[in-house]
Amino acid sequence: MLLEVDDSQLVLVDYQARLMPAIFEGEQAVANALRLARMAKLLQVPTWGTVQNPDGLGSLVPELQAAIEAAAGRTLVKMHFNAVADGLGEWLRPPVRKPPQGGNARSLPKHLQRAAPEQEEGRAAIVIAGCEAHVCLLQTALGLLEEDFEVWVVTDACSSRSERNRDAAFDRLAGAGAELVTTEMVAFEWLGTAEHPAFKDVLGLVKQA
Repeated sequence: MLLEVDDSQLVLVDYQARLMPAIFEGEQAVANALRLARMAKLLQVPTWGTVQNPDGLGSLVPELQAAIEAAAGRTLVKMHFNAVADGLGEWLRPPVRKPPQGGNARSLPKHLQRAAPEQEEGRAAIVIAGCEAHVCLLQTALGLLEEDFEVWVVTDACSSRSERNRDAAFDRLAGAGAELVTTEMVAFEWLGTAEHPAFKDVLGLVKQA
């Protein structure tokens, strides 16, 4: 099973300025998150960020906030460790379009009734990365799985204050049904072919690693 770019959304969890200095290999995690955000912009993948208790932990790392905004994304402010509890699932699902007003009463002859609008098909594959891997990233990913999303955790863009906690999170997520991938896996699965119009630009981002 491969990621499909047209079915994907990107979620970047809590790369916050006051948190990152304490994170194991935090600079590499942020660098890969930036690559993901920039690839998402090139490939028109919807991109979302989250921040946990920003009064305590600060805003997102500025470069990452800028990358999310450049991709026309939004950032969810949350207090729950599981971002789904603060509304992330609603952000990721398309709005249900209301039926047209009037002229669709069941009492009308069928040929006069308007057809019910089809619900917009959503993007079910959530590519997710963030910090801390064993807290907000883990709980948000499990929350998304409970909401019937496909969850793809980008391991080299995730971390915790300790390597042990990070790796324990990966073990638990894999057991719960999440797919564990890397930034380069996401890049080349989103591209699909070397003939993709954005291939050279995405390859340039990959080579920055």
